[in-house]
Amino acid sequence: MGSLKLSVAVGDYDRTRALIDGDIRIDGVDGVFMTLPPEEIFFRAFRHAEFDICELSLSSFTLKTARGDCPYVGVPVFLSRAFRHTAIVIRTDRGIASPADLKGRRIGLPEYQLTACVWARAILADDHGVMPSDIVWVRGGLEEAGRPEKIAFVPPAGLRIEEAPEGMSLTAMLEAGLIDGIIAPRAPSSFARFTENIGWLFPDPTSAAKDYYQRTGIFPIMHVVGVRKELAVQHPWLPGAVLKAFGEAKAAALAKLTDTSATKVTLPFVEEQLRAARMLMGWDFWSYGIEGNRKTLEAFLRHHHAQGLSPRLLAIDELFHPATHETFKI
Repeated sequence: MGSLKLSVAVGDYDRTRALIDGDIRIDGVDGVFMTLPPEEIFFRAFRHAEFDICELSLSSFTLKTARGDCPYVGVPVFLSRAFRHTAIVIRTDRGIASPADLKGRRIGLPEYQLTACVWARAILADDHGVMPSDIVWVRGGLEEAGRPEKIAFVPPAGLRIEEAPEGMSLTAMLEAGLIDGIIAPRAPSSFARFTENIGWLFPDPTSAAKDYYQRTGIFPIMHVVGVRKELAVQHPWLPGAVLKAFGEAKAAALAKLTDTSATKVTLPFVEEQLRAARMLMGWDFWSYGIEGNRKTLEAFLRHHHAQGLSPRLLAIDELFHPATHETFKI
């Protein structure tokens, strides 16, 4: 009996490259790999369940799992993680001197359910007392007008969400002064162009993120990996094989990054940043699996429910296939 021929859709990261190139394989799987931007993967996965194995938005995955209509079962492979202090961009000419000044402001976001937005709102609530109901949310495409929520949901009472004017992107609204800021996983193009009067809410987001981690022990998770549910039922070994292979691919990427004989990333100070990350967060700072990420997952699920997204508070084990709850050791 041959290997299963399965479609695999993931981002093009150092931690997925060994799988994409075929240096590491998922046991029992002949993978047809597609490297796509996350927005495309998520839209196609949650709207049409197009892929057998794929990267998923943690927030949208949690929303559909809580509803009981998710076509995927999770594998605790966290392909994207980020401290989201950099996700909040503001008009610097509006008297916003601290996070508390966001109360009563109009803040754009591409989708209320985006994982980056969940984490940014969690930071604002836990550290600065700014609740989702304190802000007027303006929803629309970051660079292109007309972006819908990939999964429809009913906002809770007291939450104010407006739609961006027809034909206008959030970036255009920010530049025109029609909104006071944007929360998004990507910076608006006006920020990247160093447009006047547009900057970060946290002037030194790296210091803010380090302080957040030292206080909480949380390294925010953005994306997980999902396996089509019917495949996991037919082949219960598959989720565990996926976890194993993605873990090996990440280890290969970190081994290359640690080899400093020649810089692997087109960016200065990589060696120093890697050492600083390990001093702050430990050797395995980008861990997969449930146990090493329990605190982060519990915080996310709590905020996801409190922000009106998941209709009930999920337990961590409900997200992930039972075969991935633990792994063998030699």
